[in-house]
Amino acid sequence: MACKFVPLPLQKHISIFSKYVLIYILSLHSTFSFSQLISTDTASLAKERLQKNRIKWVAAGNIGGYGGAMIGLYSAWYRNYPQSKFHSFNDWREWKQVDKVGHLYGGYIESVGSMELWRWAGMDRKKRIWIGGLSGAAYQTIIEVLDGFSKDWGWSWGDFAANITGSGLLIGQELAWNEQRIRIKFSYHPLSYNDPQVQERSNQLFGSNQSNRFLKDYNGQTYWASIAVASFLQNSKWPKWLNIAVGYGAEGLLGGRENRASTPVGGVVFDRRDIPRVRQWYLAPDIDWKKIHTNRAGLRFLFTVLNAFKFPAPALEFSAGKVRLHPIYF
Repeated sequence: MACKFVPLPLQKHISIFSKYVLIYILSLHSTFSFSQLISTDTASLAKERLQKNRIKWVAAGNIGGYGGAMIGLYSAWYRNYPQSKFHSFNDWREWKQVDKVGHLYGGYIESVGSMELWRWAGMDRKKRIWIGGLSGAAYQTIIEVLDGFSKDWGWSWGDFAANITGSGLLIGQELAWNEQRIRIKFSYHPLSYNDPQVQERSNQLFGSNQSNRFLKDYNGQTYWASIAVASFLQNSKWPKWLNIAVGYGAEGLLGGRENRASTPVGGVVFDRRDIPRVRQWYLAPDIDWKKIHTNRAGLRFLFTVLNAFKFPAPALEFSAGKVRLHPIYF
């Protein structure tokens, strides 16, 4: 099936990744900013009042901030495209499922940010796990619904399942272990092509500058499951901060399903099916910044943000039946 030149859905057009990390960082920044305004009251009554106020602030911030973002999103994006009855479409075979892993990351990372915000507010453990944990999936489901009413796109069951899985990873680990032993992380490396035709096609799909490509280019994005080895080994001398990460990405993606594009009337405008579309798997060390203890609030905030990203390190790549060593990979 030929790929036509139509805009990608918002979560793919501005990248699955960018929106999630933005919400994640803004949530954590709100936590950090509020914490600077609160004195260290020791009286139990004052502490209870403080927790109630924080919960109100967090609830108001979630409702107002996300509600405003959705109104702005609809006004700036969806209303400019034709609407239709609610419908779904199957995009499971597109982009070697890198976009689906991106949705999983999004559901996970937004849930992490929300749960940490409720933790700071003093909410009961199980409540903050469920409310914070389901937030990521809820945020993305709203966007899927908007896609479902857009004529050019549609509700994607694959995206929805990935969003739920990401939130489920956070909830399951918190309930079972009271910690995140497997963290989902992101990394990006820039790509360019010597072939002018391929470079032009890449620019059309992902943008011509690195800030755009960082957010959009599936070929340069890698998603990681960073495993806290020490948490699985009792009485081990393995450093608590040292993780082992398994990564997934792909290259050669110059179209959703194939490296070919046509006009609405069937004219071929790009055909490079000679370029292989390959999956890539990685194995690398990583850092769990949350395991580095500090009493400084600024550093704790920084470490929480850094935990959304894979730390640059040597990596083994497994793809197309070959093994390759990267001295430094990000």
